[in-house]
Amino acid sequence: MTQTWFITGANRGLGLEIARSILAAGHNVVATARKPDAIEVALGEHSNLLAVKLDVTNLDDASEAVAAAETRFGGIDVLVNNAGYGQLGWFENTSDEKIRAQFETNVFGAMHVTRAVLPLMRKKRLGHVFTISSVAGIFAPAGGSIYSASKFAVEGWMEGLTEELKPLGIKATIIEPGFFKTDFLDASSVIYGDYDIADYSEAARAFEEWHHNMNHQQVGDPAKLGAVLMELNKIDNPLVRFAAGSDASGIVLKKAESIRADAEHFKALSASTDG
Repeated sequence: MTQTWFITGANRGLGLEIARSILAAGHNVVATARKPDAIEVALGEHSNLLAVKLDVTNLDDASEAVAAAETRFGGIDVLVNNAGYGQLGWFENTSDEKIRAQFETNVFGAMHVTRAVLPLMRKKRLGHVFTISSVAGIFAPAGGSIYSASKFAVEGWMEGLTEELKPLGIKATIIEPGFFKTDFLDASSVIYGDYDIADYSEAARAFEEWHHNMNHQQVGDPAKLGAVLMELNKIDNPLVRFAAGSDASGIVLKKAESIRADAEHFKALSASTDG
């Protein structure tokens, strides 16, 4: 059965490759970006492709893009909240303005689009919301405090949303990619701190150099993620979280083991607070 997929940030990276895979499978794709012309250049002309302008931080853009999708295809079956970027660098080196901008896109942007799409899904009592988080939404390293904070927020929102939507027949899944060969670490996608506090300088420089050297050498193949999403979409009771990539699953398992070990070790101390 042909479905309509609505994908944000579809002009490059994971969003573009997901859109390409969905189109190849014969589904309708509403591919959105701030500059939709780039989508048409990358994907070419398809009768089942609609490229739409969407800045996820703009509520009016979200409403208009969803209305265009409904007009063209009659509704939206699958939403992929993919648009986002990485604000890296040490917390004290990062301005309040940059921190708020990170949350406006990664958190509130995904919420804006989801709020616009859900009425269509509720009407049919059917749909699937995928939100691209990150393995950084499970594990926060030094230098990733702000980016991880935004992804931790996304994960909390989505986990609760999953339970809210389940009685309505709508599924929701968090996707936690590891490192994929995209332009995420290019200057167009990643931002580092504004300041250079001496106490952090050496570690911050090493952190930035490590990411620079890894750019486009990552383990994950973005062309394969779309097929994974289509498989997950077929599952009646989908996972709340899916770690995408062997690196991601390894980090998730290590974090889960660490949490469990701490909970077991301090079980008696935790219980000492009971009344």
